[in-house]
Amino acid sequence: MQQEIFHRLWKEYAKQNPSAQAILDLFIKENEQVVNDHVAFRTFDDPRMNIKVLAKRFIKAGYEFKGEYVFEDKHLKAVHLEHPSEENAPKVFISELILSEFSEEFQKTVKRRLNSVGNAYYADPEVIHKGSVWGKPSYVDYQLLRKESEYAAWLYVHGFRVNHFTLSINALQKYNSIEKVNQFIKDNGFEMNTSGGEIKGTPEKLLQQSSTLSDIIKVEFEEGVYEIPACFYEFAIRYPDENGQLFSSFIADNANKIFESSNFREK
Repeated sequence: MQQEIFHRLWKEYAKQNPSAQAILDLFIKENEQVVNDHVAFRTFDDPRMNIKVLAKRFIKAGYEFKGEYVFEDKHLKAVHLEHPSEENAPKVFISELILSEFSEEFQKTVKRRLNSVGNAYYADPEVIHKGSVWGKPSYVDYQLLRKESEYAAWLYVHGFRVNHFTLSINALQKYNSIEKVNQFIKDNGFEMNTSGGEIKGTPEKLLQQSSTLSDIIKVEFEEGVYEIPACFYEFAIRYPDENGQLFSSFIADNANKIFESSNFREK
């Protein structure tokens, strides 16, 4: 069941973000085994669509809650889920924006969008596949949200969809370090997220991550068509702990900079 979920999520993600499929194809051409380390979702802490709501589809597939994380500067909480018996099952990382920590105008703008559809939209177990359920967004509102939170602006437009997939460097043979992977990605013309350095984390902390910058796509707003960031592709290498077990959690400092892969930028 969980394989079906991720296959469908990949199809939706790759259709919107062609660079992800192009990067996957590059590794396959190099005869590498592509294994997905984790996927990530974004949401608001509104009880109709919070972490618990988005997690339902995965709980039903046998996943369990594992780690919890806080990102104070971005006003986020997050969790990750793992499958207890399927070793290669991708982890699932879900974060939510704490709306009460933003301005009144910001909160009203978000609530107006969330209230524009009935609660049945959010109760649907397939909500993780729905993308934006709110119709055409306002570019004025998008820019208003961006002033306080790039995360909120992204979510306002894109809604319920995978924010990124993550290629596991541990499964690679030829490109068996994060440095080799990053160079391979850059050599093929893709731009990396350099916020906090191109490589986030250290072997000593048992997790290193990097990511491309989001694809820039055309979106139809009420005011016309504008180019904005969509999703990105992440790369992660995990190291064994003192007991020889691969680190399976996440590091908030790393993730904090990975979030910025989808920040607004001019193409």
